[in-house]
Amino acid sequence: MGIIAKPIGYLLMWIYKLVGSYGIALIILTLIVKVVLYPLYAKQIKSSGDMAEMSEKAQEIQKRYANDREKMNEEMQKLYAENGFNPMSCCLPMLIHFPIIMGLFALLRNPMKYMPSGSTMIFANHESFLWIKDLAQPDMWILPIAAGLATFFAFSMNNAMTMQPGASAGQNKAMNAIMKYFFPLSILWLARSYPAGLAIYWAGGQIIQIFFNIRINQIRKKMAEEKEHKKLVQRAEKEIARKRRARMKGSYQ
Repeated sequence: MGIIAKPIGYLLMWIYKLVGSYGIALIILTLIVKVVLYPLYAKQIKSSGDMAEMSEKAQEIQKRYANDREKMNEEMQKLYAENGFNPMSCCLPMLIHFPIIMGLFALLRNPMKYMPSGSTMIFANHESFLWIKDLAQPDMWILPIAAGLATFFAFSMNNAMTMQPGASAGQNKAMNAIMKYFFPLSILWLARSYPAGLAIYWAGGQIIQIFFNIRINQIRKKMAEEKEHKKLVQRAEKEIARKRRARMKGSYQ
């Protein structure tokens, strides 16, 4: 992960030189990373939403051509083409996002490994910040709880926006319960053993993610309203055209 961690390490060093505080530098770095990755995240949410909308049509095709695999694949490709949908588009952002996150974790767990020798950052990760006496040491409760709660709310919002029909209700409920509760608890436990600087990054990132989710949800609602309005207009135009044809047909008789 050095190929990713080192450039981010230089960015963190540059921010630190500007602000003179390792804790504030970490918060700014978190904000920069989240803003840079926002388009990928928004694309992932949109792709997941598109997949959910087409799920019903896809299931109909699968049932209709259950005994004809070739025809089923042909109809599925036609469905994707007509809707301009790429089934891999919801996975690609995560594939790009994951190595960046891993690089950040590697950097923040061992900052000196990815900093240039003789750097002014050599003691920076041991600075105090707010109630934390040493950012290189774990904070046992406040940051871990903040990280766990922020993860819980961010995941819950993300899950509500990307939930797809198709799996059974029991399967969905069990999987969501595991991810919704177990994952935040895991983050809380891990944050109690990782350096406080890493916990600041994770908690800050999830808090920013909550605001991103609120914004994306607003955009999705607006798009859904526009789409519904467009359907109503098209339906009205079809009805007007039908009545016009009926009148014309009556006038010729």
